[in-house]
Amino acid sequence: MVKIKWWGHATFEIKGSKLSVVTDPHGGSVGLPEPKCSGDIILVSHDHFDHYSKVEDVCKGGAEKVLWMAGTKTVKGIPIKGVPVFHDESKGSQRGKNVIYTFELDGVKFCHLGDLGHIPSEDEIKEIGAIDVLFTPVGGVFTIDAGGATEVADLIKPKIIIPMHYKTPGLSLGLAKVEEFTKRKPRVKEIKSSEIEISKTSIPKETEIWVLTP
Repeated sequence: MVKIKWWGHATFEIKGSKLSVVTDPHGGSVGLPEPKCSGDIILVSHDHFDHYSKVEDVCKGGAEKVLWMAGTKTVKGIPIKGVPVFHDESKGSQRGKNVIYTFELDGVKFCHLGDLGHIPSEDEIKEIGAIDVLFTPVGGVFTIDAGGATEVADLIKPKIIIPMHYKTPGLSLGLAKVEEFTKRKPRVKEIKSSEIEISKTSIPKETEIWVLTP
């Protein structure tokens, strides 16, 4: 069983039976409460303040930080792949580079898109591979918007899509709301919690969108 908790923006705490992973800690830098989580592995997609803030505060003792890493590396027994992409549609000339991370905990395959700013190429989609749970930005402005996120999800074909990086109460960034992404889509689940549990056997056969409550 894997537990997922959303701490707002692009910060997730993903707990497996042995290890926990924290993604893109915002550190309270975007008007949201500072995440009170801790990870054995900290994944950071790029060095912007809203994804790379107070990293030490979310590290367990002996935690390993993986900072915008391209390629594959085994960290604490977990193979992690970093697929280098860009933060914009101009090959990074506007907002720089970004890394998409894939990893597996307890048989569940995860992908965190970070601040993806463009539609990945065919080769990049192949590098990402088969995914169970996709964390995707949908709010636009600094990343792909609702339309872009829809296109990316259709290319990756995950079983569960968890939107992130969109306007929520308290967020100081002017992003679009999640409804721009979910409207007119089938199999949307409104989760009345910031936490969920999943296992390999509970993954749906058809793609579902799970909207967590911050």
